[in-house]
Amino acid sequence: MAGYVLRRLGLSLLQLFGLVAVTFLLVHVLPGDPARLLLGPSASPAAVQNLDHQMGLDKPLGAQFTSFFGNSVQGHFGDSVAFGEPVGTLLSQRFAASALLLTYGLLIAFVLGIPLAIWAAVRPNRTADHAIRVFTTAGFAMPTFWLGLMLALIFGLQLHWFPSSGYDSGAGGILRTLTLPALALGLSLLAIVVRTLRGSLRAVLSEEYIEAAWARGLSGPRVIGRHAMRNAIMPTISVLAVNLGFLISGTVVIEQVFQIPGLGTLLVGAVQKRDYQVIQTLTLLAGFTVIVVGFLADIAQPLLDPRVRLRAENG
Repeated sequence: MAGYVLRRLGLSLLQLFGLVAVTFLLVHVLPGDPARLLLGPSASPAAVQNLDHQMGLDKPLGAQFTSFFGNSVQGHFGDSVAFGEPVGTLLSQRFAASALLLTYGLLIAFVLGIPLAIWAAVRPNRTADHAIRVFTTAGFAMPTFWLGLMLALIFGLQLHWFPSSGYDSGAGGILRTLTLPALALGLSLLAIVVRTLRGSLRAVLSEEYIEAAWARGLSGPRVIGRHAMRNAIMPTISVLAVNLGFLISGTVVIEQVFQIPGLGTLLVGAVQKRDYQVIQTLTLLAGFTVIVVGFLADIAQPLLDPRVRLRAENG
């Protein structure tokens, strides 16, 4: 098991190094001088030269990468030229809103998805099973921005149950303002949760130890909740970890639709203002999150499932 963890850790560190390298090269493969694009065509050569020096773009490429890699490892991301603040300050101001939105959306996806998946798995190929699959697939097929707009129109502007945009302070205000965007995010993930968990449950419920549990007279909730779900839930978590990039991109869109001051709106503003420092940092943060979550999912699977742990120890 220790060897498996070390191999996965080494692979994750290699992925992180590749992420830093690719993020660094993004600025250098784009046409034009970033300083010139940032300042505009009317800027003087002296101003462009000064900004190039401020951003370190006048150094050799190797020295630039060494500096960028060292600063990234230490969490030093420099200053935003467009926003006039340290990048770390911008991230700290907006991180909470995005993190809460992601967590809330995942919670909705699991709260709705787990009962639906269990219902579909224990009654396969019946009317309820088909209806659940059609409903979840329709939610997945809808563009996230369109789903968010429909929820804002119905529950915000017409029924006035929730705010249609903005971000209030306080626990109650945050919960109210994030409910509709989190619901849009959760419904877009519902198909992944339901279809993956349904398939895993169908496979687990046919195992001999599940049939033995039924034969001992254990109740349905105990068999499914205590025995089947433990082995069936991990593939769902692994699939969600793989699709985390899709989830993050959906958050960017949702934040724009509902005007939530999170990292997504910061990214859009940085792109509009050509603030490469902020764009690089947010790209690193998103990639780092995907890699770390994938690593944790890979480590959690053998810890929860003895069959996977046995394969990991033998491998």
